Amino acid sequence: MITFLEGLLVEKEPTRVVVNVHGVGYEVFISLNSYDRLPREETSFRILTWDYVREDAHLLYGFMTAEERRMFIRLMTVSGIGPKLALTALSGLSVRDIKAAVVQGDIKRLSSISGIGKKTAERIIVELRDKLSDGEALEAVAGVEELSEGGVRMRDSILALISLGFKQADAQKLVKEVSLALGPEAPVEEIIRKSLASR
Repeated sequence: MITFLEGLLVEKEPTRVVVNVHGVGYEVFISLNSYDRLPREETSFRILTWDYVREDAHLLYGFMTAEERRMFIRLMTVSGIGPKLALTALSGLSVRDIKAAVVQGDIKRLSSISGIGKKTAERIIVELRDKLSDGEALEAVAGVEELSEGGVRMRDSILALISLGFKQADAQKLVKEVSLALGPEAPVEEIIRKSLASR
């Protein structure tokens, strides 16, 4: 299996690239998210890949991030979704948006992707929800990159409660209530202690 290619970016289009690796040109199909991350043509770069082999074809799908490749593979575990539709989904929404839609059960958001109807969107939610880790689920919904210092403490407190057996929704509700009562400067240990005491 080819897991990545490293070479010269010969051609790039929104749906495909051609990579020259030691004189051999590989055609690799990509999402719009990966296209946005590509360097200019005639530049050396590395692209992660996933091999798709069938009787009449041998295709390569490419990703500029490991996170996108993981989501591509997860999407293909959903019945009715093949590599082409998985790539379309990753062109329609970012990885984080897909995770957030799965966690929130947002059928409308997923079915806004070309080729994904209501039933397929429902299957994505049902079949992927349990495959997302608690941390992934929380980060997708909370927008972890944009969290303030107080928000980071809240996130860490929620993850700690989840690891202690709380359901995500219960942990979020408790931490929000306790954080409001204690104030934005409250340390994680105090938030967890008060949350456990008020259970």
